[in-house]
Amino acid sequence: MKKQHVNKERAPVYEMMQEMKDKAYSSFHVPGHKKGQAYTESGGAGFLQDVLQADLTEITGTDDLHHPEGVIREAQALAADCFGAEESFFLVGGSTSGNIALILTVCSKPGDLLIVQRNVHKSVIHGLMLAGAKAVFIQPEPDPVSGLAVAPSAETVNAALAAYPQAKGVLVTMPNYYGMGSDLAPLAEACHQHGVPLLVDEAHGAHYGQHPRLPGSALASGADGVVQSTHKMLAALTMGAMLHVQGPRIDRGLLRQRLAMVQSSSPSYPIMGSLDLARRLLHVQGAGAFTAGLTAVDALVRGLAELPRFKLLHPQGQQPQDAAGAASAGSTAQAAIRPPTAAYTAQDPFKVVIYDDTGVLSGYELQERLEAYGCVPEMSDDRYVVLVYSLGSTEEDTRHLLDALRHITVEKADAQRSADASPAAESRHSVQAEAEAEGDLRQTRASSPPKSQGSPAEFSTWNILAQATVSEPIPFGLQPIPAEDTERVPLQDCADRTAAEMIIPYPPGIPLLYPGERITEDTAARLRVLSNAGAKCQGAADPNLLTIIVYKKNRKQGSHL
Repeated sequence: MKKQHVNKERAPVYEMMQEMKDKAYSSFHVPGHKKGQAYTESGGAGFLQDVLQADLTEITGTDDLHHPEGVIREAQALAADCFGAEESFFLVGGSTSGNIALILTVCSKPGDLLIVQRNVHKSVIHGLMLAGAKAVFIQPEPDPVSGLAVAPSAETVNAALAAYPQAKGVLVTMPNYYGMGSDLAPLAEACHQHGVPLLVDEAHGAHYGQHPRLPGSALASGADGVVQSTHKMLAALTMGAMLHVQGPRIDRGLLRQRLAMVQSSSPSYPIMGSLDLARRLLHVQGAGAFTAGLTAVDALVRGLAELPRFKLLHPQGQQPQDAAGAASAGSTAQAAIRPPTAAYTAQDPFKVVIYDDTGVLSGYELQERLEAYGCVPEMSDDRYVVLVYSLGSTEEDTRHLLDALRHITVEKADAQRSADASPAAESRHSVQAEAEAEGDLRQTRASSPPKSQGSPAEFSTWNILAQATVSEPIPFGLQPIPAEDTERVPLQDCADRTAAEMIIPYPPGIPLLYPGERITEDTAARLRVLSNAGAKCQGAADPNLLTIIVYKKNRKQGSHL
């Protein structure tokens, strides 16, 4: 396809919105707030007033997301050029809508089979349900040092495709929530050798491939369909995302139809305008857009060198500042110092993952201490705290963070004991005590992230693993499970039963259980740990997670998936 010349300095949707905002006209169309006028007599809409004035709908001159012919079409073409796609689509429902649309496109008939990495976002499971598809779950490879799962190996993908040649495609997540990744090119090769597309949930990697220090993008690795949350690691408004496609393996016409089904017929123009602006910022500034953010990260790395209590997660054999670009296309220097089949070869420098090397503070406790000093992390688990930097981060942010870590480092022992005696800490300690009683859920800390002892780190809700390297086909659907086929049981009695509800720890939104999945002893133990910790779990009928709904033992289990 011949590439057309584009004017990357244009932001067609944003520019149109600015013109409409400045135009003097009377609105006889929705939305009902009429450019914010509805709030005039009550004192105005405050900081939302400017947003309301730019809040549009499909009228003459504004184009239509579901049949783009003007500014939206031009903006999407500019996005494709920026991100290296053949075609790009704006998403106003986040990566969720993109994942669902891709699955509905590839699995176009009920019963179609998709090979899926087990620890995928809940939107992928929902896509399987909506499609009436069957899933063959494959095991992601764990990093033996951190114990965190990354992505399936090419060997696993090949084995799954050989076992199930009727599969319509393969779906994986890269990078993971911690910014960890590996080379996707072998997975793309395996898929293409079997004539199927590789679909990638790259929600946390919209910035990939845009700077030499960043890992290569999924598109550059050969993926056919890629979903990115532009709002996560670039500069769009929340819910702003993009879906990128290339190659002949995805039916573009059907994809457009599916997108129109799962996205609102009244898409948010502020979100679309922000996608346009975020793309222009990157398109015009190129790698320079990340200079300030990377400078802030480098300042943190230098500062942590003076705070030996806190360490950074990075691939084995690499230094933190070298870890990012190692898996980018053409990088061979680092390949010589790591096994060719390593699960974890690249770290997003903007996902700064820290831990207390002394083992005194868990990840949960370290997050609590940081928040007390005004630093709000993205998430934590029992060991790690995930700190998200971006092109919008500054060295002042890093100074604030380092100051907080210095305070935490020098806290007096009696103050620490007082904090440990708090109700929240007591709850966590009871969680840790139960985990230790459960066996391998707690691991010894050492001067680097300890190697997992036969199993991945159980306290990361990212580590939701398949029960076999390649599972049997699992049918999904929308038919409700009859209440008479289920019962509610206490968590201590749920092992070896079959789940009849979805349990989704959030964040990161990876289903620990889906309806029809057998509850193993390890999973039952993790449920009790989450319950004792007061973890937020979506999908659970019991908000306190003291009980779980399972199939009755005398019922056919899984038939209503």
